[in-house]
Amino acid sequence: MAENKTQVTGASADDFIAAVKHPVRRQDGQRLRDLMAELTGQEPEMWGPTIVGFGRVHYRYASGREGDTAAVGFSPRKASLSLYGLTNAPESAALLSQLGKHKTGAGCLYITKLADVDETVLAELISLGYRYGISVLHSQ
Repeated sequence: MAENKTQVTGASADDFIAAVKHPVRRQDGQRLRDLMAELTGQEPEMWGPTIVGFGRVHYRYASGREGDTAAVGFSPRKASLSLYGLTNAPESAALLSQLGKHKTGAGCLYITKLADVDETVLAELISLGYRYGISVLHSQ
């Protein structure tokens, strides 16, 4: 069976964020790093070259494919911040309607900048996504 392409690398998440060229993405990345660490109680890990993840979840699909992923995480991409694990819980839909300017797709939440969203609602989504990933997805 093929291994996941995105795995923990051991690289420094803080160094990665500090090297982000776009000043708003870099500042937002630092804030997300601090917020996710505080809410999850986990230290950041680099998953592949561009994803900062918190917590580990082992998953197994009905097809037999299995692997590990971050419970929640983010990547400061060129066009927006990509946030992972925040839309998996069924309860996330109600919170997304209160979040502010964002897009969703393919299991991701996209935010142009943190100033566009309600940080209290974002914090609730992070906490919910982390708990869901650790308790529900990890147990499947």
